[in-house]
Amino acid sequence: MLSFALRRALSLSFSLLVASIVIFAVLEVLPGDPARFMLGLNASPEALAALRTQLGLDAPVLARYWAWLGGMMTGDFGISYTYRTAVIDLIAARLWVSLSLALYALVLATLIGVPLGVLAATNRNTPMDVGTMGLTQIGIALPNFWFAMLLVLLFSVNLRWFSSGGFPGWDDPVAAVMALTLPSVALALPQAAILARVMRSSLLDTLDEDYVRTARAKGLTRGQALWRHAFRNALIPVLTIMGLQFSFLLAGAIIIENVFYLPGLGRLAFQAITARDLIVVRSVVMILVFAVIVVTFVVDLGYAAVDPRLRRGQQ
Repeated sequence: MLSFALRRALSLSFSLLVASIVIFAVLEVLPGDPARFMLGLNASPEALAALRTQLGLDAPVLARYWAWLGGMMTGDFGISYTYRTAVIDLIAARLWVSLSLALYALVLATLIGVPLGVLAATNRNTPMDVGTMGLTQIGIALPNFWFAMLLVLLFSVNLRWFSSGGFPGWDDPVAAVMALTLPSVALALPQAAILARVMRSSLLDTLDEDYVRTARAKGLTRGQALWRHAFRNALIPVLTIMGLQFSFLLAGAIIIENVFYLPGLGRLAFQAITARDLIVVRSVVMILVFAVIVVTFVVDLGYAAVDPRLRRGQQ
């Protein structure tokens, strides 16, 4: 198990290095000059040259890449062109909002999707199964930003149970959770629908396995065979989807963060792209890539914990 974890960590570290090269190269070839954006179209060549020197934009590409990579490895992400403050401070102030939003949405999606999938699988080809799968199809097709606006109209404008946007900070945990509830629900709905469908399909396949039939032949009821044997093995593809979903929720919540005016990483990246603040964009994307890689690593370890066959294969 330990050797497997070390091999996976080495492989994912290499993936992180390749990702840093791709991110830096892609942003380098994008059109636009940060110095000209900051000073305006009427800036003199001398002022532009001085600002480029001050920002380090006149250094060779490889030198800038190694400086950026070396800085990230020591916790120094550089200085934002727009905010004129440390990028790590900008990210730290917003990371907990995006992380809390993603975790909240994933918990909601799991609490809704997994039971629905089990319910549909245990009532296969019944009206309960058909109705559940129909609802999940609607959930997948429904755009989350449109659903978010409906939630604002219903729970903020009409009922006034939640605020329509903004984030009060963690000084008041109750108010913070309330502010994240509507955006989390908007993000969780399509993910819950996906989880329900994957859970149903995986559980049906597992219930048809020989070891489940053997358990039933030994006297276990259908419910006992389901929870003692089938459910555990059916979780393997569900864990994969959950890992992908968390990565998506963390990296792909930019629209929801803008709908609810949440100061998260998605909104920071959007503002940095608009302002041509490339060093912030690079750092935010690298943080998100790192999060995806860490989640992938945890999911791989989760496979070994859930399926004994994988543990035996890794030893």
